[in-house]
Amino acid sequence: MDLDFTEEQDMLRDMVRGVCAEYSPLEVVRAMEDDPTGYSADFWKQLGELDLLGLLIPEEYGGSDMTLLEGAVVYEEFGRSLAPSPHFESAVLSASVLLAAGSDEQKKEWLPKIAAGDAILTPAWLEPGNGFGAKGVQMRAEASGDDVVLSGTKLHVGYASAATRLVVLARTGNAEGDVDLFLVDPQAEGVKLSQQMTLASDTQYRVDFDGVKVPASSRIGGAASGWATWSTVMHDGIILLAAIAVGGSQQALDMTCEFAKEREQFGKPLAAFQAISHYLADAATNVSGAQTLMYEAAWARANHKPLDRLAPMAKLFASQTYRDLTAMAEQVYGGVGFTIEYDIQLFFRRAKQLQITWWDTRYLEELVASNVLD
Repeated sequence: MDLDFTEEQDMLRDMVRGVCAEYSPLEVVRAMEDDPTGYSADFWKQLGELDLLGLLIPEEYGGSDMTLLEGAVVYEEFGRSLAPSPHFESAVLSASVLLAAGSDEQKKEWLPKIAAGDAILTPAWLEPGNGFGAKGVQMRAEASGDDVVLSGTKLHVGYASAATRLVVLARTGNAEGDVDLFLVDPQAEGVKLSQQMTLASDTQYRVDFDGVKVPASSRIGGAASGWATWSTVMHDGIILLAAIAVGGSQQALDMTCEFAKEREQFGKPLAAFQAISHYLADAATNVSGAQTLMYEAAWARANHKPLDRLAPMAKLFASQTYRDLTAMAEQVYGGVGFTIEYDIQLFFRRAKQLQITWWDTRYLEELVASNVLD
């Protein structure tokens, strides 16, 4: 395994960091909190012009055809800047679903639009009171002539108000894996969007489906193949979420170290106190470990190596590191750390939400355990 970055990867990192600093500084992050759209149009336009929306999409569909290793470089910078955008939902998950299982017509219609930023697709997956596994998908898709009728509720649908299509997971049979994927117009009759308020103040929606008719041609992939496709795509996705956690951890650690060197108590900087310096040293060690594990998983994916263990481990450890580090940072900052005026609380809230979404700690531990023990 070679984790030395190429000159092109270093240039990519610098470019993304510069774009985030110019078009998505923390002032923009704050302005987008609880916003119905949730992202800056200028930032999204820049990502499109720099071919970052087509990051993982093949060139034949207008993408950049990069590997997940380059994706991790980009997402580490997204995490460092807390950049709000539907990139993960649209350019990663939805695009990957279409690449893995979409028909030629679906790929030709949607992938160039995703790469150009002309269309946003977002998954509608989780349901009230249900878990992260295949059994958690209980919303039914019933055949009705040449159509399929969807009825049920989805939660935590990111950026749904800006979506051109929803990628809906729905149950078509009684076996555990009998789940299919459907492209659904969020403006279709019977679809209702309700914004949810979240810990991270990002843009999520509850989506209710009341007898929504979609053509059978909107199915992505073969019958009862949706969960296998989704699980495979998610293993790629959680590596990029680990990269977000690593980038956020690095930035939060830098901010906390700077604060500890400047803030004085009893006539000396906080960093001069052994207990605090040891907390920061432990945090730096954990961040370095999380970064290495994350890039090992990204390298494995780029080189077609097994991900069954590495991907869940990367997200599990990086998310835990991010959450623990920002909680420690709040203690170093003291009472002011929880106030809106200080930026560290932005990282603390996002760290906890990242830990409990897109496969939470318990589900990731089950995936790792099944690989280790079975």
